[in-house]
Amino acid sequence: MYVCSCFGVTEKQVKEHASAGACTPRQIASACKAGTDCGSCVRRIQAILGRGNCPRRELLDQGVPALTAEPAVVGEVAQLGEAA
Repeated sequence: MYVCSCFGVTEKQVKEHASAGACTPRQIASACKAGTDCGSCVRRIQAILGRGNCPRRELLDQGVPALTAEPAVVGEVAQLGEAA
C-alpha cells in the first residue's frame, strides 16, 4: 500500500527505513523523500513509526539527554561568521 503518492513510497519501504534506524518522519524523508512534497502522508508515517524500537528514543525514555551540536562545530561556525 502506498503511503506517499507523490514519490511512490510504500508502507513496506517506510518500515524498512525504520528498521534501518529512521526514527522520525524527518529521517524517513531524508531516506526516501516521503512527506517532503504535499505533506499529506506525514501523519501516516508517524503512525507507522509509532513507539517502535528506536535506540535514541529508548535512551530518551531512560532519561539520557538528547545530543546537541558538538562545541567544536559550533565554534567553527562562529569563526566563519567572524571571518566574513
